[in-house]
Amino acid sequence: MRLFIRDHIPLICFSIIQSFIMLLVYWFDGYDRLPTAFYAIFLGLCLLLVYLVYRYVSHRDMYQRLSHPQEVVSNIDNVSTAPFPKAFNEVLTTQYRYHHQQLKSWERKQQDHLTFMNQWVHQMKTPLSVIELITQDADDTRFESIGEETDRLRQGLEMVLYMARLETFAQDFHVDKVELRELVNEVIQDNKRSFIRSYVYPEIMVDVGFVVETDAKWLRFILQQVLSNAIKYSAGSREKVTVSAFTEERAVILEIKDHGIGIPKSDLSRVFRPFFTGENGRAYKESTGMGLYLVQEVIDRLNHEIRLASEAGVGTTVQIVFPYALN
Repeated sequence: MRLFIRDHIPLICFSIIQSFIMLLVYWFDGYDRLPTAFYAIFLGLCLLLVYLVYRYVSHRDMYQRLSHPQEVVSNIDNVSTAPFPKAFNEVLTTQYRYHHQQLKSWERKQQDHLTFMNQWVHQMKTPLSVIELITQDADDTRFESIGEETDRLRQGLEMVLYMARLETFAQDFHVDKVELRELVNEVIQDNKRSFIRSYVYPEIMVDVGFVVETDAKWLRFILQQVLSNAIKYSAGSREKVTVSAFTEERAVILEIKDHGIGIPKSDLSRVFRPFFTGENGRAYKESTGMGLYLVQEVIDRLNHEIRLASEAGVGTTVQIVFPYALN
């Protein structure tokens, strides 16, 4: 109704002004029978009102749908037979079907892309496993370097795989009770060669009793990304990367702390943006800018919280908060 009134305000104003102009013309022409003149104006306004009522009734469906855009699609077949609403409905129907087809086409392409990425990652894991089997028992230092590069390739493939799975997170999500110390040990064991190669030493300060409800696979991915950053930006420091857990009111907090190069203050507010590498990324060419972005996305979907504090030249502390983990 409000949209209809706003649409016809110019017509109403024009009709009123026209009526009074006609009244003035008759008045200046010497016609002094005002009651008759006002009665004529009244009849004109009544006819205008009748027209507006007819207009509203015949176009009501169209104005209601325009006033509630979210209901346009559901009521697309419920339209008046008046010429303008009918033409409007035909245009709307054509556009809706076109965009619906485009959306379906895009969804199919997206699904095909995700399927291809998943298959490609799994296919690439096979030769990597073969390379690892060949090099794991060799004494040649060159094979050790090959093993290190294989670890990097595997981590990169895992990031691609989890990036693809992020689009279908709800279908790949399972909440269970996870013991933090056990999971931390597994992730550190997976990164053993990276710790040794970078002269960085892990320190675990997580008690056995810390159990949280989360998705173990996605939490493993989060820890993998955070620990990889801690190792990469602490390489050569011969310092410790400390993983600890403690409570804060009803929350359990898992903390990963390194003593690496830290993050400049100007970059702190942007580290969770996709493809942002900052000053450190320009110094370390391996940075993709996607690790912390994916971590933030997964954290949000798991309904956890992430905190990051860092100081250039001092180190970085990342906290993963499991709210209401304690009953």
